[in-house]
Amino acid sequence: MKTAPCMMRAWARLLISTLVMHALAAHFACATELLLAKSAQLSIDPSAYLVSEKLDGIRARWDGERLWFRSGHLAPAPAWFVERLPKQALDGELWLGRGQFEAVSSIVRSSTGDWRKVLYVVFELPDAPGTFAQRARKIEELVAAAGFPQLRAAEQAQFANNAALQQHHQHILALGGEGLMLHLASAPYQTGRSDVLLKYKSADDAEATVTEHLPGKGQFLGLLGAIEVRTRDGIRFRIGTGFTLAERKAPPAIGSLITFRYRGLTRHGKPRFASYLRLRNDP
Repeated sequence: MKTAPCMMRAWARLLISTLVMHALAAHFACATELLLAKSAQLSIDPSAYLVSEKLDGIRARWDGERLWFRSGHLAPAPAWFVERLPKQALDGELWLGRGQFEAVSSIVRSSTGDWRKVLYVVFELPDAPGTFAQRARKIEELVAAAGFPQLRAAEQAQFANNAALQQHHQHILALGGEGLMLHLASAPYQTGRSDVLLKYKSADDAEATVTEHLPGKGQFLGLLGAIEVRTRDGIRFRIGTGFTLAERKAPPAIGSLITFRYRGLTRHGKPRFASYLRLRNDP
């Protein structure tokens, strides 16, 4: 007679386990279903691309009901912010302005952050049909219809030749920007790292995991001298520049993910002139 209750408990545990697995699957799907850029050659012919500024903010995807970070965690956006967003899925950047990465990161990661100046700059429509050029026009229509000042469409431009592209790039750098994004105008929507989306920068950036702290010498005696890191491809190397004094006193933790800048690769595949940029602090 005790068999039935035991079976019911077993079924309940199985159901809960299944629900948890589906929730985790959805979580990790959100974390990965994005288009990621490759690096562009500085000599590229830009005529087939739409070009926008590379924004120094926090990537966020809107699924029509909730706002997700690239990591797959929910953004603690206030109700008044998300209520003004369209019901259609969006992909974009939470942004305060050039050179404001740390400030916007601090705001959007906190449940008490003040979002009144945070912009959501949209540059893609997940799973939407048509070419990117068509989706870019649709983004402008959605933003105009929403009438929400903090919702913006990424400004897209076209350049007939490389000289015009380089001139625009230098203009953005002079304003304090990071670089440009080139999205193939004819491309259908896709995810994963692809050459339909390119970063156009005078210096590349990438991510790596901190594996060791190395002590400083001379003026940095008693502080961090360098960090040893490992890329996703298993390449190990050291980074000793780019740190503030505060970062040398409290360096990024071992196991943390950091972003670094570099200029090309050595013949062994290691980044040349690698410099620490920031802790990859995805919420």
